[in-house]
Amino acid sequence: MTMQTQVQIDFQGMAAKPDVEDMVAGHLQELESRFGRITAGRVILKGPGSHHRTGGLFDINIRLALPEGREVNVGHTRQDDERYADLNFALNDAFKRARRQLQDRVRRLQRAVKQHAEQPIGTVAKLDPAGEFGFIETADGRQIYFHRNSVLNGGFARLGLGARVVYVEEAGEKGPQASTVKPLKKHALKL
Repeated sequence: MTMQTQVQIDFQGMAAKPDVEDMVAGHLQELESRFGRITAGRVILKGPGSHHRTGGLFDINIRLALPEGREVNVGHTRQDDERYADLNFALNDAFKRARRQLQDRVRRLQRAVKQHAEQPIGTVAKLDPAGEFGFIETADGRQIYFHRNSVLNGGFARLGLGARVVYVEEAGEKGPQASTVKPLKKHALKL
C-alpha cells in the first residue's frame, strides 16, 4: 500500500492472498482520495467456513478512522444474500457501504457548518403612530416596510426613530419588506 497509515488486513478462516490485499488497498486508496487520510484502520475478511452463522458466505468487517471525527464501521454480512459467497462481491459491497457512511458523515458536517451571509444593517426611518408598522432605511438609501410582528422578542414598542437594526429582506406584495427585524444593542454599533 502507498497510504500514509498502514491499515491492518486480517484474514480469518482463509489464507492471505496478495491479489485480495491489492484489491483492499485499491478500495482504501479510493476512500483516501475522496475523504482524506485514513489515520487508523482494520479490515477483517472472514472465510466462509470460519463462522457457523455465515453458511458459506464471506463476512467483511471494516473499521477506519479519518481526521475530524469521521469514522467507518461496516460489518454484519446479510445472511440471506447468496452473492456474499463471492469474495469480490463481498469486498465491493462492504467498501460501497463504507463510502456511503463517509458521504453521509460529510453531508452532516456540511449542514452543521452552514455559511450565513452577513445580515444587512439599517436604520428605523419611520414608525406608524398606531404602532403597527415602520420603515427601515437601508445602507443604499432604499426604504423597506416591516410589520410589528416582524420585530423579534416583541421589540416593536422599544424601537425609536434612528434605531439601528439588522433585518432579513424579502419580496412582499407591495415591494421589499423585512421578514425579521432585530434591534442592535448600542454596544453593537461599529461605525
